[in-house]
Amino acid sequence: QVQLVESGGGLVQAGGSLRLSCAASGRTFSSYAMGWFRQAPGKEREFVASIRRNGGSTYYADSVKGRFTISRDNAKNTVYLQMNSLKPEDTAVYYCAQARTMDGGTPGNPFEYRYWGQGTQVTVSS
Repeated sequence: QVQLVESGGGLVQAGGSLRLSCAASGRTFSSYAMGWFRQAPGKEREFVASIRRNGGSTYYADSVKGRFTISRDNAKNTVYLQMNSLKPEDTAVYYCAQARTMDGGTPGNPFEYRYWGQGTQVTVSS
């Protein structure tokens, strides 16, 4: 049984920073790509960032490029999302996800991810 548990969300002022964590269990963490997605009220879930299993390749949505950084610690079975220069439009529930296959498929495609966390709320005030 795979479990993904996000933490680190909260309320922050525009321009501030947050670091999200996602602790994984149930599959060999280092064998699978990981991703972060977000969903704002009334909007569809959208891709934020992803990282290949060895951490060698990362991918970002244009809207967060240069502000967010995804990383992973395979020894701790944890993936992180460092969010800097936050904007009100970053407000959403953030979800981490684990890929279906070891090669991860297309990074931004939600259907490439089999397991999802419960989400953590990030609210950015103006």
